[in-house]
Amino acid sequence: MEITVQNHKNVYYPPGGILIWGIIILEIITFSIALIIFAYQRQADLDTFIASQNMLNKTLGTINTIVLITSGFFMATSLHFLKEGNNKKSKKWILLTMFLGVVFLVLKGYEYSDKLGHGLTLEHNQFFIYYWLLTGFHFIHVFVGLIILSFLYFGIKKGSYNKSNLLDVETGAAFWHMCDLIWLFLFPVLYLLH
Repeated sequence: MEITVQNHKNVYYPPGGILIWGIIILEIITFSIALIIFAYQRQADLDTFIASQNMLNKTLGTINTIVLITSGFFMATSLHFLKEGNNKKSKKWILLTMFLGVVFLVLKGYEYSDKLGHGLTLEHNQFFIYYWLLTGFHFIHVFVGLIILSFLYFGIKKGSYNKSNLLDVETGAAFWHMCDLIWLFLFPVLYLLH
């Protein structure tokens, strides 16, 4: 009987719970719709979009992609150690995840500063409206993710979260992976697509 209940929970309650997955699906749909509209607008003014895209720093974009993917691996590693009952290692890996999240925001902030210094604001052209809105919305997600991970870090440190109580950590991990996934949509479309 215990196995049936556990299997039932596995089917209907994915890691982190059904609510976070509903949010993730909604976020992915929202970003996908925005990228489809971006692609449509891009075709209407291809030269402007390509010229604007060439003004983006592909090196910083690539570094930030590597940083976020690595942070996702670190978050998965933190959750793995928590499931094994090793809070000390879990705490270390979530701290590394947070560090890379801060690195992402600092690099993105530097990139934003550079764009503003060159007058590439929302008003510059249609491409930069999408650039600022999409990357800015993603920036906010990463910032919120860092706040969530901070609470989880202190919970792991105090022992509030452990291998018997990890739903909140799974939920935070799912949110963090969503940030990774959204960036993996945004980076190639905004920075690389020609």
